[in-house]
Amino acid sequence: MSDRRWVRQLQTRVEQSIAATQLLLDPDTLASAGRIADRILISLQAGGKVIFFGNGGSATEAQHLSAELLGRFYRDRPALAAISLSDNAAAMTAIGNDYSYAETFARQLLGVGSVGDVAVGMSTSGNSANVVRALEVAREHGLVTVAMTGAKGGRVTTIADEVFCAPSEDTPRIQEAHLLVGHTICEIVEDHMYPAYA
Repeated sequence: MSDRRWVRQLQTRVEQSIAATQLLLDPDTLASAGRIADRILISLQAGGKVIFFGNGGSATEAQHLSAELLGRFYRDRPALAAISLSDNAAAMTAIGNDYSYAETFARQLLGVGSVGDVAVGMSTSGNSANVVRALEVAREHGLVTVAMTGAKGGRVTTIADEVFCAPSEDTPRIQEAHLLVGHTICEIVEDHMYPAYA
């Protein structure tokens, strides 16, 4: 009896995920992801790097996408320059303690970011104080700013040069969309940076 109940719940969530994924086919949504891929390619080709950051599930997605560029996606090719700011627990906790949690990513960006790098802030609400602050600092210091958020957009949309809004207001669906689009951006970058590698 309980098995049927769980199957129904799983079916509902899969259906919701499929419906949200279908909305990614909107031409404007696809175009926004394409512009982000272009910005990242331009930066990497010029010797820049991609700096990802986010909180909670978005922190793990930042780590994941950074790893896809540093390691490999499909091709066995040279490493691409990428960093996930949430990886450094000592920096996160020291900055949060000595300054404020809102400065946890901004302070790190001041240390590792350079003009022309791409700062990718991931926030399902678009209002995470430390993501907003980091994008502000990144823009002030000549980095290209990218926000990945949900359908409501949030404050990040007023700061970032490029914005990808996942077409959902449900946090798990937003994160799923971010990962799908992020994976595809990594694939595009890899294909164009190293077309000769298998």
